Amino acid sequence: MSFAKLGLKPALLQAVEALGYSEPTPIQERAIPVILSGRDLLGSAQTGTGKTAAFGLPILQQLGDHAHGPRALVLEPTRELAGQVETALREFARFTPLRVGLVHGGVGYGRQNEVLRRGVDVLVATPGRLLDHLERGTCRLDRLTHVVLDEADRMLDMGFLPDVKAILQQCPEARQTLLFSATLPPAILGLIRGAMKDPETVRIGQHRTPAETVTHRLYPVASAQKEALLLTLLDRLNHDSAIVFCRTKQGADRLATLLRAHDHAVAVLHADRTQIERERALRGFRSGQYDVLVATDIASRGLDIPEVSHVINFDVPLHPEDYVHRIGRTGRARARGEALTLMTAEDVRHVRAIEGFIRQSIPVERLEGFEYRYTALFDAATRSAQGRPRWNRGARGGRIRGGYSYAPGRR
Repeated sequence: MSFAKLGLKPALLQAVEALGYSEPTPIQERAIPVILSGRDLLGSAQTGTGKTAAFGLPILQQLGDHAHGPRALVLEPTRELAGQVETALREFARFTPLRVGLVHGGVGYGRQNEVLRRGVDVLVATPGRLLDHLERGTCRLDRLTHVVLDEADRMLDMGFLPDVKAILQQCPEARQTLLFSATLPPAILGLIRGAMKDPETVRIGQHRTPAETVTHRLYPVASAQKEALLLTLLDRLNHDSAIVFCRTKQGADRLATLLRAHDHAVAVLHADRTQIERERALRGFRSGQYDVLVATDIASRGLDIPEVSHVINFDVPLHPEDYVHRIGRTGRARARGEALTLMTAEDVRHVRAIEGFIRQSIPVERLEGFEYRYTALFDAATRSAQGRPRWNRGARGGRIRGGYSYAPGRR
């Protein structure tokens, strides 16, 4: 199917063509007609599948000509996501008279006040800063016809649910509401009941399933050798760009210092970095100035960084959902990608939970030539016999990968 067959206007089709899009992705193909029909929509799709265009194009079409607004509101959980979505919507609207504006924290109010004073048709915002503008009287929502709650479960995780509800109370009841969420915890279900009217559900793939274009590998290692193994991996990988995930901000800073000392061009992204530092890091990573981005889970969702060849979990995520979101940074738009995870003995239960969540086993590998220290992971079964895989050195019947085997456990 082409974008033209979805009923989009010539100005939007011109923008799509200018951006190099040849045909809609599955989420776009299914969501755009629903949104154009005026129905509320609950959408779920793997990351990198084109959600922004799925809601942005039909909203821009429905808005028509420029009018003092805002008339469409897009809420995002982080500054980075808000900035990326605003940029994308601005590109989609480039051949229309519509204006797109952005408000988020971490920067001053002056420029945002001027944008709001001039008038925007579509406002992309983070909840906290938008509430500040509403309280200051620099923004009103009484003309809204469309509301998008993007990454709704992430907003819940970050404690924004009360802010979102407060914002929705200032929106007209006669509106179209679109909600996108990878998971649907009870609090989100309650929000849906209160904010949406008989929404159509569009689910593309299973939200627990990583992209099929991503290859997964697991590297057991003693805790004291994690840094050395990471350095060796980076030296041997044919990586164009790699994101290395850490659990903590302090760990990310420490690891970045180590990598720089070994001649890697490294950018850092976490919550303690200023907005200018974050933007500089992302811009440099996208342009190729940096080949490694060391980040916390602030970078695990929604960041539009094309052609990331490798994601490396230096620290195993504590929550299975975060594994899916982290590795979603690679293998985007049907490109190939690799997800590598360093696992110590303390991480075994978290890896089990991840494999149960994604409903697949992660192959175990040993890096040839690396001088491993002893760890019980290498020669003892580390999993229960309830049908789950187990790791043994030299076990029969397993697929030998780099000197270690991966054998199915007995039922």
